[in-house]
Amino acid sequence: MEIDLGRAKRARRAYTFDDIAVVPSRRTRNPEDVSTAWTIDAFPFEIPVLGAPMDSVVSPRTAIELGRLGGLGVLDLEGLWTRYDDPEPLLAAIAGLPDSEATRRMQQLYSEPIKPELVRDRLAEVRAAGVTVAGALTPQRTHDLYETVVAAGVDLFVIRGTTVSAEHVSSVAQPLNLKKFIYDLDVPVIVGGAATYTAALHLMRTGAAGVLVGFGGGAASTTRVTLGLHAPMATAVADVAGARRDYLDESGGRYVHVIADGGVGTSGDIVKALAMGADAVMLGVALARATDAPGRGFHWGPEAHHAKLPRGHRVAVDRVGPLEQILYGPAPVADGTANLIGALKKSMATTGYSDLKEFQRVEVVVAPYGH
Repeated sequence: MEIDLGRAKRARRAYTFDDIAVVPSRRTRNPEDVSTAWTIDAFPFEIPVLGAPMDSVVSPRTAIELGRLGGLGVLDLEGLWTRYDDPEPLLAAIAGLPDSEATRRMQQLYSEPIKPELVRDRLAEVRAAGVTVAGALTPQRTHDLYETVVAAGVDLFVIRGTTVSAEHVSSVAQPLNLKKFIYDLDVPVIVGGAATYTAALHLMRTGAAGVLVGFGGGAASTTRVTLGLHAPMATAVADVAGARRDYLDESGGRYVHVIADGGVGTSGDIVKALAMGADAVMLGVALARATDAPGRGFHWGPEAHHAKLPRGHRVAVDRVGPLEQILYGPAPVADGTANLIGALKKSMATTGYSDLKEFQRVEVVVAPYGH
């Protein structure tokens, strides 16, 4: 349904996760009988959770721990861990900065060049632990570093930006040809963000194994106020899930995974993202709340230290408990920030669905209680 904004502009109504609710069906189950497992390419996972490639969320140690707990930690290969031999004192320093100095100091710290040998070392550390290895680069850095990343033995390659398109146009640099790049690469690629049906369909046609949905909606992002860009996530996930369905027919059966990335801060948001058609979620602030997260009670993304136009900031988060407690409980609070997987299983069981693919068919209603 389109709405008249004025004589020269019409807009489609879009919905956030707060605008919708999942509806129970005629059947219920025991949570113990529910499976949250999913698989992308040849890699199975017990839970549909990816740790976002942010220094406040994923370090080599937390990537290993998240892998041990059944998820996937994605290491930011442009972060402090690939710029400094020992970033722990720097992470502690960032956590101790006053708000007025945080952005400028982070810009200085992240101006240190990326060292290819540290990219290899960090990925090797995760691989040595026996968990699935994933690393992320922006499209701008992919040309320079992807050979190092692949040689280090990465299992899943993530190309992540505020927004990533299959048709980037540039007069100042050779753009990344995603279709050729993914075709030539020997590992599956997850790419995004995308927030519309058309953008996602074009990314799927590049050969991507997964598409990240969303931009400008994370807890530490100010993209909405700096660039005017925002993707109400319930609608964005449903649109990209529609592109997945149509691409499945177009390609003769090739399934591309949809991963909600942004605006997924609580267990209820995870439930709604999967209900709208996502196969998994990429979590930032939800995992930054762990007491063993590298952010030490703070959360920030790569947009927060952009050299010319920061589009995010360092935010304080409540430290709830260790990563295992955040995922599996027991929850010491009742606000959806702990025992995320227990809550997901409870919701699936309450609505009668036994696995994630079935749960994508759950009934959803518009219920804007958040307003």
